[in-house]
Amino acid sequence: MRLTPVEQMKIIEKGAAEIIEEGELLEKLERSYNEQRPLTIKLGLDPSAPDIHLGHAVVLRKIKQLQDLGHQAVILIGDFTGRIGDPSGKAKGRTALSDEEVRQNAETYYEQIFKVLDKTKTTVRFNSEWLSKLNFEEVLKLAASTSVARMLERDDFQNRYQNQSPIGIHEFFYPLMQAYDSVELKADIEIGGTDQTFNILMGRTLQKHMGQEKQVAIFMPLIEGLDGVEKMSKSLGNYIGVSEAPEIMFKKVMEIPDPLVFKYFELTTDEHPLAIESLLDRLEDGENPRNIKLELAEIITALYHGEDAMKEAKRYFETAFQKREIPENVPSLLVEIGKERIEEIIPQLVESGFVRSKSEFVRLIEQNGVSFNGDKLTREELDTVVHNGDVLQIGKKRFVRFEK
Repeated sequence: MRLTPVEQMKIIEKGAAEIIEEGELLEKLERSYNEQRPLTIKLGLDPSAPDIHLGHAVVLRKIKQLQDLGHQAVILIGDFTGRIGDPSGKAKGRTALSDEEVRQNAETYYEQIFKVLDKTKTTVRFNSEWLSKLNFEEVLKLAASTSVARMLERDDFQNRYQNQSPIGIHEFFYPLMQAYDSVELKADIEIGGTDQTFNILMGRTLQKHMGQEKQVAIFMPLIEGLDGVEKMSKSLGNYIGVSEAPEIMFKKVMEIPDPLVFKYFELTTDEHPLAIESLLDRLEDGENPRNIKLELAEIITALYHGEDAMKEAKRYFETAFQKREIPENVPSLLVEIGKERIEEIIPQLVESGFVRSKSEFVRLIEQNGVSFNGDKLTREELDTVVHNGDVLQIGKKRFVRFEK
């Protein structure tokens, strides 16, 4: 049974930081309902960062809700804009990507986004399809649709201008090109994080300038990472990747700071608001917060890996971190057995998410927080050559078995 526009609004508003404009959204939903025509939901993805984590999935889950309401998603991979790079709050412009880098990064999105989205209601497009075909006259008309003063309203441009940091003229074209994508796709709704406010609103402006109905902008909150302070980011090491092994994902969810547990329930799961309210009631009745967090770990791990893998990950967690034993199903890391030393493997441990950085690994060793085959590891023993089946325990919760 199709939900009415008012009922759809309630679902769409859940967890959203801001909707511009709600009245316009209701009008679009009413027209869609009456004409039985799905709305077009746009999400732009930057091919320079193909590893999707739960922070990105906040937006993806909102799109999935819209798909469940009968609407269609267009995932727009910015292979052309990736050649410029969106500064996105950085102190300087990003290095432009090569065509090959853009292509390789874009390919990694597919298996990740469809862990969340409905493939039958999703179209993937690349903005090189139209942006590469614009001639210079059309580019000038695009540039004439806004002003330098408007561009400098964007915080990162404004900060760089005030700090006398260089701003390339080509960088001003990034929000314009992203806006042109909305024109080309005739987007009804664009969804993004609150850090994309300027770019998404530019889409509304350009659509109006070109005689189209303006897209509605839905902004989702940025979610803090495992440190509980900074927004989730792979570069900060405080992330939970959607493609990480189930036992690592489960363990990381159990590391979420208690004050953030219900925010994660609201933004990273599909749990009904009433179900989340019942969890709050249990907490107020004195239930151990750890039980609530355990349910969150089960739900998130099952969402991305299925029930069987979740149950195995839970058993692994209970064995490794509650009974303080080395579990049977320790995740493996492929190394040059009999050749590589522990010190040489540290970059792989960082890349695979077992430790956040080399400095953290060394600090844990100095704190007697790293064991090798059950014995405490010292800095002097970092030159130990690893053999097949050796197990490294990092801190209280991370195990890795070396294999060839």
